[in-house]
Amino acid sequence: MANFKKHKTGWEFRLKYKDPFTQSIKEKSQRGFSTKKEAQLAADEFEKKLLEGYEQTDDVSLASFLEAWLNEYKAGTVRKNTFKLHQNNINNHILKYFQKINLKDIKPIMYQMFLNSLADKNYSKRTVELVHSTMHNAMEKAVYLQKIRKNPCNGVTIKGHRSKSNVQFIESSDIPNFLSAARQYGYIYWIFYKLLIETGMRKGEAAALQWPDIDFKNQAISISKTLDFSTDNRSELFGDPKTFNSKRTIRMSNTLVSDLKYHMTYQNQNKLALKELYRHDLNLVLCRDNGEIMPKSSLFNSFSRILKKVGLPSMPIHALRHTHAVLMLEAGVEMKYIQERLGHGSIQITSDIYAHISKKIEQDSIKKFEEKINFGGIWGADTPK
Repeated sequence: MANFKKHKTGWEFRLKYKDPFTQSIKEKSQRGFSTKKEAQLAADEFEKKLLEGYEQTDDVSLASFLEAWLNEYKAGTVRKNTFKLHQNNINNHILKYFQKINLKDIKPIMYQMFLNSLADKNYSKRTVELVHSTMHNAMEKAVYLQKIRKNPCNGVTIKGHRSKSNVQFIESSDIPNFLSAARQYGYIYWIFYKLLIETGMRKGEAAALQWPDIDFKNQAISISKTLDFSTDNRSELFGDPKTFNSKRTIRMSNTLVSDLKYHMTYQNQNKLALKELYRHDLNLVLCRDNGEIMPKSSLFNSFSRILKKVGLPSMPIHALRHTHAVLMLEAGVEMKYIQERLGHGSIQITSDIYAHISKKIEQDSIKKFEEKINFGGIWGADTPK
C-alpha cells in the first residue's frame, strides 16, 4: 500500500515491496507530482509493473544486463567466433558509448544517436550492422524477460559507407597450375583445395564433412556443421555453421563425384592398413591418412607454399570460396543461385561482395561483343553508306 505526502516541490508517493528474486524488502519513492491524483496513478503504475516483473529494471545497469545476456543466454549456444563478436561489440562500442546508463533509460532516439556516432567515426555500414545486431538481440531478450517493455533498437536507420570489396581469388586461367602444384605437394591437399574450388564451401565446413554428408546417388553434399580447428575438447569439435542459411545442400559436378569416389577408395586402403589406429569414429571425408583432422596450420602452410610455387600472390584459403563464386559468375550463373550455394543470408550480401567482379565480367563481355560486330569483324570492312 502506497503512502502519499505533499512537499513544496509537489506530491510524493512511497511504498515498500518484496523483491521476488532476492526476497529482500525494498522501498520505492518518487516526488514532484502536481496533484495527489497524479501521484496515485504513478504508484498504481509501479505496482502494476511489480506484478508483471518489471521492478528489477529500476537499478539494473546496461553493463550488468549485457554481461548476464552473454553468459546466461549466449555462452555455449552460439559458435565461439559469434560469441567473441558479441563480446567485442559490447566492450569496444556499446559500453564505451553508454557507459553507466541503466537498462530502462535507453530510448530510441538515444540509440539512433549511438549508431550515427559509429558512422561518423567512418565505420563501414557492415560493421554498424553487426554492432546493431548484438544490441538488438540483447534488447529482444530484455523484452522477453519483461525487463523492458519495448525494444529501443527497433525502427532505426543504419548509416555508414559500404566497405570497398577486397575479394581475392585465383584467376580461372591459373587454376590448372595451382591444382597441379597442389597435387605434387600432397594428394590430401589437392583433394581439399579442389573441393573448395568446386563447391565454394568455407574451409571449416569442408573439414567437418563426414561420409554420410555425401550423397553420390543424387550428386549432393549436405552442409550442416563446421569444424572448430582451435578446440582441445573433442566433444566441441563440430559446431553449427556460421549462420542459419549456411545449412544447405549443394550439387556436385560429375568430376567431383568421380574424385570423391576415388578418394573413398584411397581412404579405405588407409583404414585397412592402420586398422584400430585409424580414427574411424570421426569418419571425416577430408583428413590425414590416419583419419585425424587436418590441422589449420598445415592447411595454411601448404596453401602459402603452393601459391608461391606457381607465382601467385599471397592470399587466405578463403580466396578459394571467392574463386568458386567468380567461376560461376563467369559462367553466367544468376546471383540468386550463387547466394544460395554459398549460404549467404541474403542476395544483397552476395551482390555487395561480388558487385565489382560482376561489373568487370559484364564489361569484358561487352568488349568481346563489340570486337565481334565491329566493321573489321564479322560484317567486313565495306558497309553501306
